[in-house]
Amino acid sequence: MGFTIEDMLTFAGDRYKMSMVAGDRGWSNSISWVLMLEDFTILRNFVGKELAVTTGMGFDTEEKMLSLVETLRDCHAAGLIVNTGYYVHEIPRSVIDFCNEENLPIMTVPWEIYIAEMIKDLSIRVFLQGMTDEQIAAAFIKAISEPDQTAAAKQDLLQHFDIDGDFQVVLLTTPDLDTMDTVERKRVGYRMELYLENITHNCSFFYYDGDFVLICNDLPPDITKQVILDFEQRIALRMPDQKISIGIGSRMKDLSNLSLAYNRAKAALRMASITEQERVIFDDMGIYRLLYLVPDKSLLHEMSADLLKPLIDYDKQHDSQLVETLENYLKYSGSFSAMSDVMFVHRNTLMYRMNNIKKLLGTDLTSAEDKLSYQIACLIWEKVPGTFN
Repeated sequence: MGFTIEDMLTFAGDRYKMSMVAGDRGWSNSISWVLMLEDFTILRNFVGKELAVTTGMGFDTEEKMLSLVETLRDCHAAGLIVNTGYYVHEIPRSVIDFCNEENLPIMTVPWEIYIAEMIKDLSIRVFLQGMTDEQIAAAFIKAISEPDQTAAAKQDLLQHFDIDGDFQVVLLTTPDLDTMDTVERKRVGYRMELYLENITHNCSFFYYDGDFVLICNDLPPDITKQVILDFEQRIALRMPDQKISIGIGSRMKDLSNLSLAYNRAKAALRMASITEQERVIFDDMGIYRLLYLVPDKSLLHEMSADLLKPLIDYDKQHDSQLVETLENYLKYSGSFSAMSDVMFVHRNTLMYRMNNIKKLLGTDLTSAEDKLSYQIACLIWEKVPGTFN
């Protein structure tokens, strides 16, 4: 997933005598570009995932260096390389502690290294990996949108992923994401990707159809869960004003089932957004898996609003709670005692309401079919409010 700090250290460790001195938990940070800086001016152009390189000329004191890494953290940078030996001889302890705390990788290369050549080399690798990532994303999108074309997608992905292995789709969105301009959307995407720490190259992250898509291949369930939990914590800390909704789909075998995995993640995301939950896992949705997988809102409307219309109209006219009463009557199998405890209404009042409800609906609610129909109608009314728009 992008050219990462780990990738850079793998090939540059010996070639450029590069070593990581702090922030090693950010090893999976992907790099969008490599930029040289000797003062704070260029930082205003950072949009996220940039790798900063400095000789330390403008940051030759502990206070200046600490201010630099704090600013890089705020700019959602991928990391920092310091050319040590002239302006900066060693990284101050306070800077190391800060970078360890913030998971901001900081690397050093000795003064004799030709920095311009190193930046050129890194930039080429970032560019080439970026092109590869775009090709991978296009292949995944083809597998999602054209499941009958999976064979072609498999050919494109064969050298990068285990196409016969497990795939899991995680969708992430934020309000108005689909209306943002490309620059702003990239900025948000870069930050999200940066906070999906410990994601390796058996994953792909891209934007598609109004959401950010994370596809994990053969990633153990416990690691996927931890990645999402860590992501939520980092978003809450670094982007407190950004509301994020997450939908997690089922693990599916083989790339040919990616479209199905995506649709399940989409259903989970839809429920998370509508019910204002931070995260919804499709496999934990129960009967709502069926309801949120239905793309035809008019069908859901027919199954709910049409059935409940007499009660909805009555509630509007009399400011009553007949729909809620019916919902609890079905939920608690007709136990007025249980209903009374939950609704804080006397059982005699509830019995009176139920008689009224049965008259308005024209059914005594004794048949299993009627009970199921109205129970589903109440579930849609309560949990899928988008059908009433």
